[in-house]
Amino acid sequence: MTKWFHSGRRRDLCALLYDAGELRAQSLKNRLESHYDERIDPGSFYATLRSLVDSGFLDRRTEGIADVYALTDAGERALLDHYEWLSERVGAPGLAGDETPDGRPADGPDLKD
Repeated sequence: MTKWFHSGRRRDLCALLYDAGELRAQSLKNRLESHYDERIDPGSFYATLRSLVDSGFLDRRTEGIADVYALTDAGERALLDHYEWLSERVGAPGLAGDETPDGRPADGPDLKD
């Protein structure tokens, strides 16, 4: 995994852009704050966006007075690679209704010790 993806905020921003296609910076910030249920410092937020643009994972264009962001092909590839990696670790072993080897229903991951 590339270094830029070590940040959960960066991954979450990319996931929001993957879902929406493109978003104005303020809309992106609002959606992320809603997901985290807390305010994000604007300076930190915009520094994260700049870092993703500088690394080639986001495109930025100006629309009027607003900046609009979208994933680049490299950003989408990195996000999908991370999704695959994560799915292999926390995904259900089978479809709903199947059973795991120990006989439990396979409707989700077992998070118990």
